[in-house]
Amino acid sequence: MLRTWRQRITLTDIVVWAIGVAIGAVIIIGTIATLRSGKYSANTWLDLTVKGLALGGVYALIAMGYTLVYGILRMINFAHSEVFMSGPFTAVFLANALSRSGFMDRQPLIGMLLVLALSIAVSMTIAVLLERIAYRPLRHAPRLVPLITAIGASFFLQYVFRGLYGSGFQAYAIPKVLQGSITIGGLRIFNTQIAVILGALGMMFALYAIVQWTKTGKAMRAVSEDKEAAALMGIDVDRIISLTFALGGISAGAAGILYALLFPVVNFIMGFIPGLKAFTAAVLGGIGNVPGAFLGAMILGLIESIGPNLFLDGLGVPTPSQLKDAIAFTILVFILIFRPTGILGERMAQSKA
Repeated sequence: MLRTWRQRITLTDIVVWAIGVAIGAVIIIGTIATLRSGKYSANTWLDLTVKGLALGGVYALIAMGYTLVYGILRMINFAHSEVFMSGPFTAVFLANALSRSGFMDRQPLIGMLLVLALSIAVSMTIAVLLERIAYRPLRHAPRLVPLITAIGASFFLQYVFRGLYGSGFQAYAIPKVLQGSITIGGLRIFNTQIAVILGALGMMFALYAIVQWTKTGKAMRAVSEDKEAAALMGIDVDRIISLTFALGGISAGAAGILYALLFPVVNFIMGFIPGLKAFTAAVLGGIGNVPGAFLGAMILGLIESIGPNLFLDGLGVPTPSQLKDAIAFTILVFILIFRPTGILGERMAQSKA
């Protein structure tokens, strides 16, 4: 028994566990030091929490694309970050045109709905075309082939949109009704944060309802379980897979507009970092699991917002907020090492394909 136990423990395992323990110790010591310093008030922590929830809502909508596609095809669609980029980067021209004409301020609801509809339409179209042109011919190829194709499609889309719209940054025009803030109990909440949180929750509920309570959603779950058996039961597998990509594109297009409300500048590489973080959120919650994607995104958003100040400020780090990306990707690495199935695990059965 002792010999078997020793054979299972490798030097790499020891190093990984040692690094994990060291990072855990840094987090604990830094958190205690920060809280003891009294540098941040309760309102500051609440403000960071609201920011984290808004950011988490955006990550959740992007993560839906990753988790839905993985649930159906057992592949990671790394071009999904460009699906997210394509919608708001196209809709910015409509938003600015409506703003210049004054329509956006006179009819802000209709104006934002038009911008949202355009963003969703573009992202959905790109997602469906990706599935039809890039992925469907490779459905029965070794898993590495679609993965490489997804990376290639990602670069292709980046440079297509760079050629179409230019490499510069485009600033989003925000309606006056969404500018400013409200104060609740001494806590200042920006109108854009309220819009993003409510919009993300509404979209997530709608997507979850489609997957769980509609005939199409039932067909999606059946295809995820067993494509061959689903086809024998009369389900059009190709159509269901296309609809899955379409849903992922819809959620990405909506996320793009919400992201533009928080950070009103877009360009052709804007999807790279949010896409990676949404993938981190999907893995954290349990990729292939819709509630897990939402949970993982909210946790990641809160950690990214609160974590740098809470973990590092007490250690004397001069600008801890600049390390938020490092914290997010450190979480991804350790989740992949210690719990690759995520917090909720993967509810869908593993495909034989």
